[in-house]
Amino acid sequence: MNDQKETLPLLAMATLGVVFGDIGTSPLYTLSACLSAMSLPPTAANLQGILSLIFWTLVLVVSVKYAWVIMRANNQGEGGVMALTALAAHATGHSGRLRWWILSIGLLGAALFYGDSIITPAISVLSAMEGMEVASPAWKPLVLPLALGVIIGLFLVQRRGTAAISHLFGPSMLVWFLLLFGSGLTWIIADPQILLALNPWYALHFFGIHGIGGLVILGAVVLAVTGAEALYADMGHFGARPIRMAWYFLVLPALALNYLGQGALLEINPSAAQNPFFRLFPAWATLPMVVISGIATVIASQAVISGAYSATRQALLLGYVPRLTIIHTSASERGQIYLPGLNGVLMVAVIAAILWFGSSNALSFAYGTAVTGTMLLTTVLVFFVARHSWQWPLWKAGLFCGFFILLDGIFFGANLLKLVAGGWFPLMIGLVVFTTMSTWRWGREILARKLYPDAISVEAFLSGVTPIEPIRVPGTAVYLTVREHGVPHAMLHNLKHNRVLHERVIILTVKFEDEPRTLPTARLAVLDYGQGVYRFTARYGFMEQPDIPETLKSAESPNFRWNPSDTTYFASRQRVIPTADAGLALWREQLFAILLRFSTNATDFFRLPPNQVMELGDVVELAHRVSDAPKRG
Repeated sequence: MNDQKETLPLLAMATLGVVFGDIGTSPLYTLSACLSAMSLPPTAANLQGILSLIFWTLVLVVSVKYAWVIMRANNQGEGGVMALTALAAHATGHSGRLRWWILSIGLLGAALFYGDSIITPAISVLSAMEGMEVASPAWKPLVLPLALGVIIGLFLVQRRGTAAISHLFGPSMLVWFLLLFGSGLTWIIADPQILLALNPWYALHFFGIHGIGGLVILGAVVLAVTGAEALYADMGHFGARPIRMAWYFLVLPALALNYLGQGALLEINPSAAQNPFFRLFPAWATLPMVVISGIATVIASQAVISGAYSATRQALLLGYVPRLTIIHTSASERGQIYLPGLNGVLMVAVIAAILWFGSSNALSFAYGTAVTGTMLLTTVLVFFVARHSWQWPLWKAGLFCGFFILLDGIFFGANLLKLVAGGWFPLMIGLVVFTTMSTWRWGREILARKLYPDAISVEAFLSGVTPIEPIRVPGTAVYLTVREHGVPHAMLHNLKHNRVLHERVIILTVKFEDEPRTLPTARLAVLDYGQGVYRFTARYGFMEQPDIPETLKSAESPNFRWNPSDTTYFASRQRVIPTADAGLALWREQLFAILLRFSTNATDFFRLPPNQVMELGDVVELAHRVSDAPKRG
């Protein structure tokens, strides 16, 4: 217990670089975006109203909703929308229709997360580089090239991993938050009247002045809480206590004082409205702050990219994404992974966003729809967890979730007003990702039904095996199959063409559970059919990397001896021919066929020794009876 207390401050500092990078760099652009959203002059009434909205949004959304309540919804210590979806689906039981809705909500929330993953690096790095314009307007032409250079360098370095420098992220962001705190406090002392904005009455008074049209401002106010989802998503890395400690005792005070300091500056000097953050500092400190803010935004972008890697791996293991190449960049840190394919797609998308929008102010119109959409869906999922897992009474779950569904809905609606100006961008990304994930999930289900309509039972198969036929050859054959019953296709193919059966046969099914990790005692279930034939079912959590040879090694016992060197692994690889009768629209069948073609082979994914693997191919038409599955367009 004492060791835990001693490491708590260190863990809290480590969270600064991973959890709070995104929300910590929001002061670079939020207040100026709020003023430009309605072309408001920086009068005292406007500033106090906007700052009051920002402060109470931070308190309600981050302090109350995420830090206080949602972080209780941990799936064996793990957080994030995919972990929450699995927890909600498990808590509500196996009701088909309700489970389908929960999974769809979670899948859409995960899809919207990728829109945030693209815009965050773009707007953060651009806003940092725009500080050069404050130092000298002549440097404006350098902003875009430098921002693109930073982004390209950031994505290219991903293949080397960040383990060597990640221990510097926390101290670097500690310096950043102290600068936010100090610079804001300096201007508050110069104009203490700005502290009136802490009164929520000024937020309400703002809408009294501007009427219903004032809701437009909420589309920019929400920029102050972008990154709030990271508190929950990164809970598995640090635990809830260090994250809460860092938020309540450092991050929230630093953010609040910096926003108030910017407001005090604008009350004293309204001409600083274009870029109030960098004008908090003396002229001689502008360029050093550009460098420091550049470092902070790179760290924030790194955290978002790492989060995208982690979310994709979870989606992959839960069956929503094709097998992708996953490279572990650190031998000691489990979370340090690199996905080359995803990295390339993200880099191209971020570059496209920077070139298309051209400035952080223009990007602010695109920012928010994905974030608020994810927040809204997260609240809906928490309702099911509160009712069925926490056993909250209906009135309590309804009151809490209803309030935040209303709040999130207002923020989401305000951001939809920016749809034409740029809000379409993250929604389009989310729609593409959702379509891809759902197509892969449904396509796999149809493919499994097509491949195994009437699988031969192992017992029936063994009844035809005699001491003479087929010929038994030395060694072990491991047949990978998605089905927990019947004889695998690859095994029948091998017997048909080679007319032999290994002296020891293992039919292996790998299942990924809706929990982060499985207990070692529950990892492997073994069924002995006799005659040297076994069925192994290996179970992994969605945060674990499957390693088949290591799992087989753990199965050794006096009754089962396994020699890795004389083992041959058999895997099937399918090629799909789209038809008009598969239960999916033809264009989705074609998309599924493309995804299947680019799916990583089983050798790499399951860490099989390449020189001991045989892949047997199947050409499959997806067509089946219409009654087998509902038509999905």
